[in-house]
This record gives sequence, structure tokens and C-alpha cells, in this order.
Amino acid sequence: MNPFTQQAPIAGVKHVIAVGSGKGGVGKSTVAVNLAMALQKSGLKVGILDADIYGPSVPRMLGATSAKPEVGADQKIQPVLRYGMKTMSLGYLVDEGMAAVWRGPMLFKAMDQFFRDVNWGELDFLIVDLPPGTGDVGLTLAQKVPVSGAVVVCTPQNVALADAKKAMDMFERTNVRVLGVVENMAYLIGADGSKTQLFPKGDLDAYLDVKKIRKLGQIHFPLGGLKRRSRSSSFRKSLRR
Repeated sequence: MNPFTQQAPIAGVKHVIAVGSGKGGVGKSTVAVNLAMALQKSGLKVGILDADIYGPSVPRMLGATSAKPEVGADQKIQPVLRYGMKTMSLGYLVDEGMAAVWRGPMLFKAMDQFFRDVNWGELDFLIVDLPPGTGDVGLTLAQKVPVSGAVVVCTPQNVALADAKKAMDMFERTNVRVLGVVENMAYLIGADGSKTQLFPKGDLDAYLDVKKIRKLGQIHFPLGGLKRRSRSSSFRKSLRR
């Protein structure tokens, strides 16, 4: 049986966008949060689902580590509202220092609850922050809900590119369109305005050219914001293609 026949839209959500990397430590969650906030500031209705079950970081990034979701009269979990965005994370449900020692079935059930038992309401975009790697969470997402596209985060060096390639291959195999790549920690801007390449420049640009994948933009190190060409308007143009 084709596993993708199990897909069912999330009620009220127009577009689900996955943010992945294949590798940890490249700033994927930072990009996911900033992308969500940029879209929200553009006047769109946005939610963030922190799908990194084993290392949720979105609550801390949003200053909401003490937030606790409530259950509404309809028995659905009410997402935590931060900066005008609806958010959900396992980090809201367990203590920050507590490990989620879960095997596949528990993980699948948690993901299904995040999709079906959270009152997302009407959203233009639900940004899903995936964990590192190409394992169960990414596959569950692709199988359970229609995903409009994916953004892949990579840093300049080839050791990060090697894993980003795996993430892009996973999306291709699960019929999820890669909207583009964000190069994080691309360079440091000094006090005099000069650019310093902190990581060795790898083959990211050459790879994207060969694969005909769009580079959505670069982010300064440690965080200087997306360059002008990578604003949410650029992202939405990629989605329409």
C-alpha cells in the first residue's frame, strides 16, 4: 500500500512548510522561527510546530519555557500564542531537562496528536521545525499531511552539505518539493563592515546550481538576519513555482 494515501489535511491550515537540515547545530530552529515571524509580520496567519521531539528548542527561542497549553471545551489542545503566532512543542509539556525516551510508536502518536488534536484554527502557514536526520519524524510528516514544500538549512562547509544532501534526498523521495536552501552562519560582519569567512567555503553553491535548487538567502554569523533577497516575499514566490 502506498503510505502517502494516509495523508489528510490539517483542518484550517492552507500550507504546511517543513524546515529541515539533515544535520544538527546548523541553526535550523533559528531559521524556522525567523521564517515564521517574517511571514507573520507580512500579515499572514502563522503557526509553528516544534517537531524535534528529542530536543525541542522553540519554547526557549520564543521566551515561553514556562508556558503550559490548556485543553479547550472541545478537548483539543490550545496552542501557546507568542508574538501573534500559534505554537506547539513537546517542550511545553515536559520539563526542559527531561529526556523523551520514546520509541517509534510513541513518537508517531505524539506527531499525530500535534496534527489532529491541536486547535490550530485558520492558518496560512504552519512551519514545522524538524529534528536533525532523516528518520521517523520527517517520514511521519510526509505520510500524514500534505506538505507544500521544504526549506533546507545548511552552513558553508562541506561536512554540513553532506547531510543537507541527505535531507533533500529524503524530501525528494517523499514527494515534498524543496523550495530552497538557506545558508546559515555564512560570514561574520566586523565593526568596520568587512566580511570574515569563519567556515571554509564548500561546494554548496555549485551543488545547488547543478540541482537547480534556489538559494533563498544567507544569514550572517551568529545572526544578522536574512539578506534582502531572502525576505518572506521571496519565499512565497518559491512556493508559487
